[in-house]
Amino acid sequence: MKRALFPGSFDPLTLGHYDIIKRGVKVFDEVVVAIGINAEKKYMFSLKKRKQFIEETFKNFPKVKVVTYKGLTVDFCKEIDADFILRGLRNPADFEFEKAIAHTNRDLSPVETVFLLTSAKTSYISSSIVRDVIRNKGNYTILVPESVRVE
Repeated sequence: MKRALFPGSFDPLTLGHYDIIKRGVKVFDEVVVAIGINAEKKYMFSLKKRKQFIEETFKNFPKVKVVTYKGLTVDFCKEIDADFILRGLRNPADFEFEKAIAHTNRDLSPVETVFLLTSAKTSYISSSIVRDVIRNKGNYTILVPESVRVE
């Protein structure tokens, strides 16, 4: 089975994430969306809420699993028997950043990183932009899947 781990904080899930996951299930037998737990980071949404957003969005996608994890991503890949890390690229800066991580991960483990380019219509969307729009009471709903709603 070709299993890919798609790690991130997903604070919150965006249409860009949605696009990469939806396309990833065409490439892999299973995509495990893994929400990393980092005690140093301040999140807008609780871990429970972020997981709920993703589970609701992909409830009709049997090839998508949603989990949380702590520690190194490559160690978690070993734990769940994932040979691939799936990452989305929006721009050249993303590529440079992700390339360094991919090289480090390959030094630590035999896991391969697979990059998918974001679609043109979602390439400008980031979780930090979405959070800023939410904080400033803008129309964030055009940037996220339907399940991501702020109460």
